[in-house]
Amino acid sequence: MQSAAPFLRIGTRGSPLALAQANLVARLLAERHGVPVADIEIRVITTTGDRITDRPLSEAGGKGLFSKEIEAALLAGEVDLGVHSSKDMATVLPEGLVLSTFLQREDVRDAFVSHNYATLADLPPGAKLGTSSIRRAAQMLRERPDLEVVPFRGNVDTRLGKLEQGIADATLLAAAGLNRLGKSSHIRSYIDPRRFPPAPAQGAIGLEHRSADSRTAGLVAPLDHAPTSIAIGAERALLAELDGSCRTPIGAFTELTETSCTLHGEILSPDGKQAFNLRLAGTTGEARALGTELGRQLLGLAGPEFMSKLQG
Repeated sequence: MQSAAPFLRIGTRGSPLALAQANLVARLLAERHGVPVADIEIRVITTTGDRITDRPLSEAGGKGLFSKEIEAALLAGEVDLGVHSSKDMATVLPEGLVLSTFLQREDVRDAFVSHNYATLADLPPGAKLGTSSIRRAAQMLRERPDLEVVPFRGNVDTRLGKLEQGIADATLLAAAGLNRLGKSSHIRSYIDPRRFPPAPAQGAIGLEHRSADSRTAGLVAPLDHAPTSIAIGAERALLAELDGSCRTPIGAFTELTETSCTLHGEILSPDGKQAFNLRLAGTTGEARALGTELGRQLLGLAGPEFMSKLQG
C-alpha cells in the first residue's frame, strides 16, 4: 500500500542550525493546521555554500550560495517550502519564487564568544579574531585595527571547536543561532547593534515558496510576524539599493515602535579604515521606502569609486 503524500514538503540545508529552524517551522505548521508533525517532510538539500569549505564565501560569488539549490528544488516542484536564514538570501529572487513569510525575529545582535576574554575591549593587542564574515572583520578592525583576523568557516559547532583548539582568541557569532541551538551559555557579551549593525535580516527565519502556489502561501501566512516583516522589508530594500553581496561589508539595524521605524545602515571597506553610516526615521508604512532612501544616501556619501572598489 502506497503511503499518503506528505502534508507539506520542506527544503532545508543540513546544518544543525538549519535543521533546528526547519523543525521549528514544521512544528508551528503542524500546531496551526492540526496535523501530525510527522506528516510534514523535511528534505535536506546540500547547497553550494555547504560544499565550499576551502575558501571564504566572498571569493565564490554573492549571496544565494546557501539557497540556490533549495530554490531549484522549489521551482522543480520537489519541495513546497524553503526555510532559510534570511540574511543568506539574495536581494533578487529567481522568477516564480517569493519570500512571503518571516517568523518572529530572534536576537539580532552579534555575540562575542571567547574562553579567556569577556568583551572586545578585553582582547590584548594583536589578538586573533576568528571570522569569515567580511562585515564582522571590517567592523572589528575599525574598532581595533591591531587585531589579526583569521578565517573561521563552518557551522556553529565547527567554529566553537576551532575556538576550543586555540586557532583564535575570540569569535563573533549570531546570537540568534546560538539561542536556537541551546548554546547561549557560550555568549560572553553582546555587540552593540547601533555601533556595529548586524547583517541585514540577521536573526529572522524566512519562508520561500512558488509565487503561484496559493495552497502553501495560505498555510504559511498565519506564521508571519508583522513587525519582523516590516523590519526585514526595510533592510532588504537597503541591501538591494546598495547591490549588496557577500563581498560588500554592509550592516543594518531596525528599531520599531507601533508606528515608527528607524533604520541604521553602514557600509565599510574590508580593512575597516573607511566607514559610512547613516540612519533615517519614518513610519512603519514607509519602511521599505526608508531602506531604499537610506541606500541612496549611503551611496552618495561613499561615492561611486568606493563602491566600485568594494564590488571588484
